[in-house]
Amino acid sequence: MYDVITVGSSTVDVFAKTKTSELIKIYNSSGETNLLVYPTGSKILVEELNFTTGGGATNTAVCLARMGHKVACISKMGTGSNSSKVIRHLKKDKIDTSLMVRNKKGKTGYSIILDSRNHDRTILAFKGSNNDLKYREINLKKVKTKWFYFSTQLEESYNTQVKLAKFAEKNNIKIMFNASEYLVKKGSNFLKEILVRTEILVLNRDEARILCIGNDIRDLMSKIHSLGPKIVVITDGKKSFYVSDGDFLYSGKPNKCTVVETTGAGDAFAATFLSGLLKKDDIEFAIKLASVNSESVIQHHGAKNKLFTYNEAMKQIKKNKLKIKKKKL
Repeated sequence: MYDVITVGSSTVDVFAKTKTSELIKIYNSSGETNLLVYPTGSKILVEELNFTTGGGATNTAVCLARMGHKVACISKMGTGSNSSKVIRHLKKDKIDTSLMVRNKKGKTGYSIILDSRNHDRTILAFKGSNNDLKYREINLKKVKTKWFYFSTQLEESYNTQVKLAKFAEKNNIKIMFNASEYLVKKGSNFLKEILVRTEILVLNRDEARILCIGNDIRDLMSKIHSLGPKIVVITDGKKSFYVSDGDFLYSGKPNKCTVVETTGAGDAFAATFLSGLLKKDDIEFAIKLASVNSESVIQHHGAKNKLFTYNEAMKQIKKNKLKIKKKKL
């Protein structure tokens, strides 16, 4: 029996650092947008390249495994050296890879992460086989777990997650769902088959406002709860975070720290929050655990490089002394 099986994307990631890009701002009816700009018709020298693995399924699997949980990962890849790299990195953290699916005719997902400006990142994402996971390709006899962690999947892979959500309902498996902007733009009706079966839903504030228009955070939380999720987590970058269990609203602000690059911070927060609930079934503790782990990630390049173990996170919690407000929803 696994504690968690993560289901989502797997990629090889390359971080490219240059000195050539510039940041410009444009303003339109939608507000302000920042653009990363490179000169055309020129050769741009890359000062530094860092290769690692990423994707929602593998990032969260590693995070949960380092927290001490028994974890398996479900994702679809190609069969070449990139897929071998993904498998090798997962096995380093003792994650069961026997449910991973390899596609002889497809390719493994690949992402190019460009220069960070204002501590945000621009990602060129090649989905590869990530969108092609079929339900029949999963060995359901081995799917024995307490939780599923669903990261964003598209096309056929999303349909597979819907079927897995129904499988979960029949087999008393709880679901944590981290839905990205790609999915929430499709609307709550599109997502309802998963949302009505979701125990914990994680969104950032922009995604939450796309899914449900709310006057304030309480109104937003209430509307999202009405779609099915029992616990709702809304993050807002360095500004704040909110968690609701339907009765109480928990909120706080991340500690100030030096931000190097934000890739993987959301995955770290969400997966570590789940770990906190599995450890102590206490929302305030889960928030504190999630905060210190995501803060560790943003102070370094790469989504997995500086994920804490449980003991490391506990030491950091004692140092940080994060303040959390709890109010009636």
